[in-house]
Amino acid sequence: MRIVWRCFVLCLLLFSMSTMAYAAALEEGDSGQDVAQVQAKLGALGYDAGPADGEFGSMTTAAVMAFQKDRGLDADGVVGSETYRALMGRDIPVSRDGSVTTVRNVLQTAMRFVGVPYVFGGNTPDGFDCSGFTRYVYARYGIGLPRMADEQYGLGRPVSKAHLRPGDLVFFTTYAEGVSHVGIYLGEGKFISATSSRGVAIDRLADGYWGPRYVGARRV
Repeated sequence: MRIVWRCFVLCLLLFSMSTMAYAAALEEGDSGQDVAQVQAKLGALGYDAGPADGEFGSMTTAAVMAFQKDRGLDADGVVGSETYRALMGRDIPVSRDGSVTTVRNVLQTAMRFVGVPYVFGGNTPDGFDCSGFTRYVYARYGIGLPRMADEQYGLGRPVSKAHLRPGDLVFFTTYAEGVSHVGIYLGEGKFISATSSRGVAIDRLADGYWGPRYVGARRV
């Protein structure tokens, strides 16, 4: 009965991941044609976003914030669905490139290992530690991560908690000072990681144990 229940929960979570907020958002550090279109539109409306070169930098962020303030939107400098619709007059594309497919694959792969036991130094489905788990999952999709959690924290670019997206790496301090635990953000305040007490498990960022130990996040 427990096996049936676990399968049901996993199926429910996988379904929710397929329908959760994969809607695109453009923010500082992003690049591409969608960014260039946003920059051009901001410029046409009199907001100095810099050249329409497809690189979302600090000037673009400032221009977005100015536009958001003028329109009574939350002035966070991120072009989410509401800001994009107000600026461009249409809905934001759900997927700008292949990255959404990669994220979905990463999350679904990670979910398959729920319940795999914790093994210190483990980096295979026979047993994982936290960084071995993230490294194994991401490697399946051509994304190389260092072996240790604190080394993984040095990759990519920092992401604020308010702007977390599924697939971001989330980091915590646990048994040692500094970064000592890493997991994969699933969305809706949840993340998956290889825990020493329960093996690979899903937790909430804001729960009583993890909340105070949260250090930050990276997008790779």
